[in-house]
Amino acid sequence: MTTKIAIQGIKGSFHHQVVKEYFSENVDIDECLSFEELIDSLIAGKSDQAVMAIENSIAGPIIPNYALIDKNNLHIIGEHYLNIQQNLMALKGQKIEDIKEVHSHPMALLQCMDFLKQYPTIKLVEDKDTAETARRIQEKQLTGIAAIASETAAEMYDLDIIASSIQTIKNNMTRFVIIKKQNSFLPESEINRASVKFELDHKRGSLAAVLNVMSDCKLNLTKIQSLPKIETPWKYSFFVDVTFEKYEDFAKAKALLNIMAEYFKVLGEYKNTRP
Repeated sequence: MTTKIAIQGIKGSFHHQVVKEYFSENVDIDECLSFEELIDSLIAGKSDQAVMAIENSIAGPIIPNYALIDKNNLHIIGEHYLNIQQNLMALKGQKIEDIKEVHSHPMALLQCMDFLKQYPTIKLVEDKDTAETARRIQEKQLTGIAAIASETAAEMYDLDIIASSIQTIKNNMTRFVIIKKQNSFLPESEINRASVKFELDHKRGSLAAVLNVMSDCKLNLTKIQSLPKIETPWKYSFFVDVTFEKYEDFAKAKALLNIMAEYFKVLGEYKNTRP
């Protein structure tokens, strides 16, 4: 049976690369222009699961995506880390001296600025998607224009990689999460990571007390981020990721936080795959 996976972007994007690496079974891709469209695909049943970028080792967490998962009562069932390798590509036969313009997503251009500064005559053009730019170069047979995108995009759209791994920071990891409408129940022995959300009373020491409970329960806090509650001034929601060795330690922390917090919710319990 084929599984339908929603991704942000098109085939050849980094989201698509995660699908190829994470899923062993046959999959179909639902290409979505935005993360909101990705969520809608999942909710409407157009897709069975979705791949969503959630955190970057350089830029930090993508908090709006945590909020989208929470707001729509979706579940994180897994994660995948991808080493982001940016490549300069163009039509076959083109060389760097033939390139007049480089088109790509603004973040990709920024990540490769040290390389691009070596070619001051090349014009940099911001575009909406790395893979879509690569596809357009092939479809319209655009000479003199290069894209910055993944190796997957170069293969898919039959472009030559003129220069590989041109990102300034070579170890650039992005963490993606796999989400579903229904929770996926792993055996407790396999669960060693969780994403949770909680809200606290606005008083001194409330956050410190929660962090102490996590520490006492042997949870390793890997990320904490606050997001203001728009409808309630000066109130914040906290999105937290934790890892642990024993599920019973997390279960104990859950029971305590359920009592201590004004609101507590588990966004996902899954397997830690951090390299």
